[in-house]
Amino acid sequence: MNWPALQPLLLVGAGGFVGSVLRFLVSGWAQRLDPAGSFPVGTLAVNTAGCLAIGLLGGLAEARSILGPEARLFVLIGVLGGFTTFSTFGYETLALLREGAWLPAAGNVVGSVVLGLAAVWIGWGLAGAR
Repeated sequence: MNWPALQPLLLVGAGGFVGSVLRFLVSGWAQRLDPAGSFPVGTLAVNTAGCLAIGLLGGLAEARSILGPEARLFVLIGVLGGFTTFSTFGYETLALLREGAWLPAAGNVVGSVVLGLAAVWIGWGLAGAR
């Protein structure tokens, strides 16, 4: 594989590494806010922050052309893709459901979707995108 074909993979992979490490750190910090560990606060915090970031950066990229193609690969796909995975969301929600914790499970689903969409909308608005 030659460099032009390999470059996008390396940019996304390097960004994914950074995003995954950030996700681990931020999620762990936020989860400690719930000492009982009865709600996936860490995942909710990461998903909301990631949605805000992708709304803001995506909006800025479109409205002001601040990110070139390589930066988009690294930041939007790599870093934020590694930072905001919903696979953990599904896993933790299922775990709550399996434990019979229907209300916390519903709160996680509604909170993640509503706060995530609201954060993307707010980020988009902050970026001045139309």
